[in-house]
Amino acid sequence: MTPNARQLDPGERRDHGRRLRKSCSRVEQARCRFSGERHDPIELILAANRGRIPQLLPIKYQRMAESPFGFFRGAAPVMAADLASQPRCGLTVQICGDAHVRNLGSFSAPDGRLIFDINDFDETIRGPFEWDVKRLATSLILAGREAHDTDKQCKAAVRVFVRAYREAVFGFSRMTAIDLARYRVHRHQHFAPLQSVLRKAERATPRYNLERLTVTGDGWRRFKDDPPLLTRVEGAIASKVLASLKSYRHTLAPERQHVYDQYHQLDVAFKVVGTGSVGLRDYVVLMQGNGKLDALFLQVKEETASCYTRYLPDLRPAEHEGRRVVEGQRALQAQSDILLGWTSIEGRDYLVRQLSDHKASVETGDLAGEGLIQYALVCGEVLAKGHARSGDPCALAGYLGVSPKFDMAIASFAASYADQAAEDYAKFVAALRSGKIRTTAKPKAAGRSLPSAKA
Repeated sequence: MTPNARQLDPGERRDHGRRLRKSCSRVEQARCRFSGERHDPIELILAANRGRIPQLLPIKYQRMAESPFGFFRGAAPVMAADLASQPRCGLTVQICGDAHVRNLGSFSAPDGRLIFDINDFDETIRGPFEWDVKRLATSLILAGREAHDTDKQCKAAVRVFVRAYREAVFGFSRMTAIDLARYRVHRHQHFAPLQSVLRKAERATPRYNLERLTVTGDGWRRFKDDPPLLTRVEGAIASKVLASLKSYRHTLAPERQHVYDQYHQLDVAFKVVGTGSVGLRDYVVLMQGNGKLDALFLQVKEETASCYTRYLPDLRPAEHEGRRVVEGQRALQAQSDILLGWTSIEGRDYLVRQLSDHKASVETGDLAGEGLIQYALVCGEVLAKGHARSGDPCALAGYLGVSPKFDMAIASFAASYADQAAEDYAKFVAALRSGKIRTTAKPKAAGRSLPSAKA
């Protein structure tokens, strides 16, 4: 979108989107071919893990080795390189960057209600809208296969996803900007997969985390020791984590600083989370407010550059990677965590947020049969909402059009790329077996002997 595009009327912006089909037709979006010599996926994965805590990488590799979908979740840098070599029309939005079926889920809104939205933003960046669409579409194929759906069912789900995305963009292009900013996806909450997610989210309360993550000692709560996944941190490292919250506080709005100020710090632990994030420095801080049962868990999570950065040379580098994630999250979500902010520890950038405040995501077992179709429908509307909020919905609607050409193209791409991901997964497993990727580190020591933040 040009700097003055917003001065054009909606019809002119739709026309701009239609004209972009000449540089990259909707049918061309089906292409999943790699000109020249394709990068080595194993080398890309190893390169992306440089600078991470080596003792923890075996956990990441074990999680990636569970299935092609598990591999896909941990291999965003591989797909980033592949997407950069594929056609794109030139429409830019704030992309999630790691859009897949388990990175959408339920969490608590500022008013306490549970909402369903994108909920992982480590790779978020300004980029081509197709990259999110293609990654989420591919995840539907891989997750559907893991749930024992047929390829016919999986491709049908992708077409439903893209049609829902396209139709939602069309609707958003006719909304007022204020109404779009306020829009929340809630009309599909009766679907079985979402019901499952919401039930889990209802249980994921701070009090539940208090019982799950802490024990009582000497009359006060402290974190359990469950290495390597959860390890108490004391001494200099704990002091640095707690000291970093002073600058974090200044990234909050004044009324949210007041909420934060009602809590005092009790304990610090190192926590291993997710798949793609394993090996990054990730701390949790236990805080207490109005009585012993008023627990607040803050996650202080290291953020590195998005894996898409190298493929977007015209984009200005982020001044702070934690801030990049916060601003990307706020651009995509209708409502975000009231304690979302950022900080730094010894030259490394960190995101700060509440830990698992009513947060839950779908399980692949919920995506069998009709569940996959239902979930695909919701994914389409959720992703469209984020892209429309952060881009130009009129130009997007003009490019996508009303025919199913884009739907069919993305379904074709997703099926082909899912096969490519399965081949890469086989190479990954072979690399594990051959010893090219080491899995023999001693992760139990990781929590207490973390390298310097400058290492």
